[in-house]
Amino acid sequence: MWRDDACLLDMLLHARKARSFTESATLESFLDDAQVQAATLHVLQIVGEAASKVSPDFRGNHPEIEWERIINLRHRLVHDYPRIELPKIWTVVRDHIPPLIAALEPLVPPDSDNPSTKQRDPE
Repeated sequence: MWRDDACLLDMLLHARKARSFTESATLESFLDDAQVQAATLHVLQIVGEAASKVSPDFRGNHPEIEWERIINLRHRLVHDYPRIELPKIWTVVRDHIPPLIAALEPLVPPDSDNPSTKQRDPE
């Protein structure tokens, strides 16, 4: 389904952004940088929103992706933002985003005309 493909691409691109925003940061520098925090929270919201739009059939066929946790994080970021714990966000980005990217990459075929959608070499 084309909608699933578009949502998976959004998830992948924005998960990569979350990783790139924080890849040279430490927890301390992340906690001290409101811009990096805001950018990271924003792209995580997009990942969760896109995940919520993936069809139930596709989600059921790919249990390796923690769909409900991703969607629930988005809900918390949007609706319970005063209680966001930034060290937990740091853990999500550092520990959960790389496996998510690895799970999404084979599901999103690279577009030969768009280098931003091409799969990266493993780091």
